[in-house]
Amino acid sequence: MAKEQKKKNQAAPAKASEPKKTLSIFPLDKINFIMIACCLVLIALGFILMMGSANTGDTFNNDIFSTRRTVIGPLVALLGFVLMVPAIMYKKKEAKPAPEQDEEATVVKE
Repeated sequence: MAKEQKKKNQAAPAKASEPKKTLSIFPLDKINFIMIACCLVLIALGFILMMGSANTGDTFNNDIFSTRRTVIGPLVALLGFVLMVPAIMYKKKEAKPAPEQDEEATVVKE
């Protein structure tokens, strides 16, 4: 009998009145999301610069070899992809409190 009562006491759940304290720390800050959005705009702009009409069977379109479509557009898109890495990895530096000065060091010698 006594053993059964001990088991029941040990198996009793924790108090429900105590709230669990969980810290929700999100790894990215507001500045990270702004930088990521800028990178996404660069990528979209690069793909927009690469757009244009294609060749048809009847005529040849020389516009497919334009500098905008073959050089500028891909470079802008590549820049967006490359800058995405620092945008994700960026961490704001913590502000350090100013060191307190010693009163003895601030006394001016006369």
